[in-house]
Amino acid sequence: MANTAFQNALAQLATAAEILKFSPEVVRALYSPDRVLKADVTVRLDSGAEKTFTAFRSQYNDALGPYKGGIRFHQNVSEDEVKALSFWMMVKCAAVGLPLGGGKGGVIVNPKELSAGEIQRLSRAYIQAFYKHLGPTVDVPAPDVYTTPEIMGWMLDEYEKLTGTHAPGMITGKPLSLGGSRGRGSATAQGGVFVLEELMKKLGKKPEETTVAIQGFGNAGSYMAKILHGLGYKIVAVSDSQGGVYNEEGIDPQKAEKLKKAGGQLGCYCIGTVCTLEQMPSDGPCRAISNAELLELAVDVLVPAALENQITAENASRVKAKIIAELANGPTTPEADEILFQKGILVIPDVLTNAGGVTVSYFEQVQNASNYYWTEAEVMEKLKKIMVDAFNAVWATKEKYNIKMRTAAFVLALTRVAQAMRDRGN
Repeated sequence: MANTAFQNALAQLATAAEILKFSPEVVRALYSPDRVLKADVTVRLDSGAEKTFTAFRSQYNDALGPYKGGIRFHQNVSEDEVKALSFWMMVKCAAVGLPLGGGKGGVIVNPKELSAGEIQRLSRAYIQAFYKHLGPTVDVPAPDVYTTPEIMGWMLDEYEKLTGTHAPGMITGKPLSLGGSRGRGSATAQGGVFVLEELMKKLGKKPEETTVAIQGFGNAGSYMAKILHGLGYKIVAVSDSQGGVYNEEGIDPQKAEKLKKAGGQLGCYCIGTVCTLEQMPSDGPCRAISNAELLELAVDVLVPAALENQITAENASRVKAKIIAELANGPTTPEADEILFQKGILVIPDVLTNAGGVTVSYFEQVQNASNYYWTEAEVMEKLKKIMVDAFNAVWATKEKYNIKMRTAAFVLALTRVAQAMRDRGN
């Protein structure tokens, strides 16, 4: 039986703790969230009927600063999942040097089944359930799977109504008109590109000689595809929840995105014509592929940008990529990670690759607190410095201990968290 996401997270904690020779007291303190909040929230549907949804918020170690992490609306949300994701958020923030702890929330719901009005009422109900445990200096949520800047705006509005305050810093990923940060939409992908570019420099690889496959064509995956394409990388495969496309001659992500938005399907340009999934052959230079097939393509760089547990002990031996840049949270299980390591595949871990999103969310908090807002160029300049410095610190830790990059990121992060705990006298 496969481990749960939280069991995977604890396995990663145990590996780092052993290297650092943590005391049993420190390990125990890091072994569980500070708290997991759970509530049943009832929403009035457009039909007039009422429906109840289960909501969660996990808060994981605030020694370095306020809890920080997204809220997702997805049918597979669970208490185990939000605990794992909040742990990874703690590690992620510490790995890139942010003064923040870990948080994650979610609602068990298929948002595609709800109208915009129903989603707004659900968003407000979530804040009504947990607002006493949120705030700019307590716990700061953000967008995640199937949540948006618009939803963050509704949540901010509900929080301010309930508290009678003006508190834009209680949530990030907001629209610009409500105190959002410029550059936030592309930040996760751009941060991933910054660290991948640093690795490419170390390995002496050139973009135009590098093939890339991206699993997940949502916000992060589509932005990364477009940014890498613009830098000269050859994007040969992309996929979403419905399936994917492969074109050995290369895919233009801008055109693939337009096809998806127009017809709900991914597509690519092959020999001057538009191919949608329904029209594609099962073989040839441009063809439809499954998500499972995409993970096993012989490419230079594989970018998992969908959900967790995509690369497992069952399929890791068939992964042929030379580099994996984890844009999703927890896409590789610990068992798979070891297989990839033995195969010589270099994995840039999620807690480093996708930290650009939380970094710009942190910038948003800073701008909200000072009521002074930066240009997108200023945001990207600050983001690049943090991501490059974090990559180099993780790489140096990897070299020091002769360990994989994931373990190095955890060692670096947990060293910082443990030091903050000690300095507090804990």
